[in-house]
Amino acid sequence: MVGRYYEEFMIDRKTGESNLTHIYLMEGLDFIERQSQARRPFFLYWAPDATHAPVYASKHFLGKSQRGRYGDAVMELDYSIGQILAWLKLLSIDQNTLVFFTSDNGAALTSGPYESGSNGPFLCGKETTFEGGMREPAIAWWPGRIKEGTVNFQLANVMDLYVTCLALAGISPPSDRTLDGIDLTPVLLKQLHTHQNRPIFYYRGDELMAVRLGQYKAHYWTWSNSWQEFKKGINFCPGQEVPGVTTHDQIEHTMQPLIFHLGQDPGEKFPISVLTKEYQDVLSRISPIVDQHKKTLVPGVPQLNMCDVAVMNWAPAGCEKLRKCLKVPKSQPWKCDWPH
Repeated sequence: MVGRYYEEFMIDRKTGESNLTHIYLMEGLDFIERQSQARRPFFLYWAPDATHAPVYASKHFLGKSQRGRYGDAVMELDYSIGQILAWLKLLSIDQNTLVFFTSDNGAALTSGPYESGSNGPFLCGKETTFEGGMREPAIAWWPGRIKEGTVNFQLANVMDLYVTCLALAGISPPSDRTLDGIDLTPVLLKQLHTHQNRPIFYYRGDELMAVRLGQYKAHYWTWSNSWQEFKKGINFCPGQEVPGVTTHDQIEHTMQPLIFHLGQDPGEKFPISVLTKEYQDVLSRISPIVDQHKKTLVPGVPQLNMCDVAVMNWAPAGCEKLRKCLKVPKSQPWKCDWPH
């Protein structure tokens, strides 16, 4: 623990200035150097949140982009990642290190013109199961092992990184549970398409909203956000509303899912007609996958259905040195409310 977020790492909400990304960078570089000098393998999960409202950047980057605060934040992230890659080269461990860049969701579109990102041609943004909410960049970097400039269209998701890391470390996955991820090493290292027909499932809470198979995506439910939120000015799809698709009620399509060809229609604007042979062919391939998925799915115990302020970091390791260990309040859990 190097400090407390709102005390040491203040974000100036008016100007958008904060040095938090820089501090993250220095901590990351220091960790890499210590592990390298000790000749220890390491795993660094470097997760800055500068593009998450309130959006911020350090003084050196603030006001330097043409894209407002969001652009400034992205510019600093780009610089920081460049510093990490250069550090790996300087320490001569770049050819023994896999770097994987991605995100946990598409950009939020709800934070106004200065603090919102862009998802390009993809529909809507964060908190939806449209492509703008779920599709993220994925860049793998490993000099000498991954050929630079190559592109692979294999569908993957973040859960694959766990299994992939185990494979790279020569460790067999645990056999006492079902893992949703697959090993991407054949894709990354040999440019193979070993999982070409692998489906991707889009969930919102515990509801299966959509399924993607190859270039096709079938929506079994549509929902952007509630009318209640929408009337308050919260819109997950500003300027992108598609009638019958970006619905503000939770609309069920399980009997006749909306199907899109994402290669021809990445914006999910033109559902394929149910009267066409293409629609019937796609549905005949996706339906048994959905049935099998639901039959074999083992429900997990919800981890986010109860809230309790007592479990927050009131007295984390290291707080004694800072003399900032706070008294832990009494545990009084309550049922969480997640409106999205």
